[in-house]
Amino acid sequence: MRVKGWLPVNNSDSIKSITEPFRKAMYNFEPVQVLGCLKQAFAQEAKIQLAYPFETLENVEQLFTKALFSLYQSIPDLERRELIVLAGTSQTDQDWVGVCGYYTGEFAHSWLDIPATGHQVSMRFHEFFRVAEGKVTEMQAVWDIPELMMQANAWPMSPSLGREWHVPGPTTQDGLNINDPNGQRGAQSLEIVSTMLTKLGEFASKGVEAMQLDKYWHPRCNWYGPSGIGTCRGIKGFRNWHQIPFLNAMPNRMVNSVKRNLFAEGDYVAFTDWPGMKMTISGDGFLGIAPSNQSITMRSLDFWRCEGNMIRENWVLIDILDVYSQIGVDVFARIKEFNKAKNIQSI
Repeated sequence: MRVKGWLPVNNSDSIKSITEPFRKAMYNFEPVQVLGCLKQAFAQEAKIQLAYPFETLENVEQLFTKALFSLYQSIPDLERRELIVLAGTSQTDQDWVGVCGYYTGEFAHSWLDIPATGHQVSMRFHEFFRVAEGKVTEMQAVWDIPELMMQANAWPMSPSLGREWHVPGPTTQDGLNINDPNGQRGAQSLEIVSTMLTKLGEFASKGVEAMQLDKYWHPRCNWYGPSGIGTCRGIKGFRNWHQIPFLNAMPNRMVNSVKRNLFAEGDYVAFTDWPGMKMTISGDGFLGIAPSNQSITMRSLDFWRCEGNMIRENWVLIDILDVYSQIGVDVFARIKEFNKAKNIQSI
């Protein structure tokens, strides 16, 4: 009998192997090989959901042409680098593979109206693949497109409160070689993160103290947020540079469902849902967005690394561009205007 949230190592490796060919093909990105591996791995009716502006794609060919190949055309030496890969059975009784990493290469040609730099760039990704009967049947992924905007000096929105940098992989450097032969450590890590998330959810009714951050977060924890928010160091940094502005603006935030796609392997826990949260922008402080009393949803795909009985590292990608889109702000239109201003003499 399987316990939801983790898999014995042999099953975990088997599930990961279904996604491995196309993931490896993107290390030295060669279009024909990548497309062939994607077609082999994905079910014909697979549900594919990417971050804004790509959104829901009809099939694996659209995933390739609209997203991956267009990125390759802008970064001709495109290279995929992975930092964490884990697999497990989620609370919704689905088998998932979660991958944390980044795309890199020379930004030679503009992409999505983001001006090329001629320099090496990096763009973080969190990509999750649901597997059933030997095929990928669903993909949910957030690409940190704002990270490219910042590296191109073309970020047109509010500055980050946290630290913007090249977010590192796990301190322990074991995210690609997770050791959890019987699943016991994965079950422990899952319990730590699940309980922490439950306590976070008690803020709305019981206040800050109910979250008990000191009980679950290591004093030297790192919260690696998306571009536009940045990295926060320690519980104090997490509260100052993310949590306080976030909750001030959206105190009623809540998860969309009781059962979540939360799963674990070894010290690592992963979460995906599409979207994962809903809330109302009733206050001020988050991303410089004015309080409009507008209801929004939020896509947040996360990885945690536990150390002992506490969380030491947390990689978080939020689809920031989707948030702006829901409140009627076209970030890409603003980028066009900024670039036009850079060439004002030619207008």
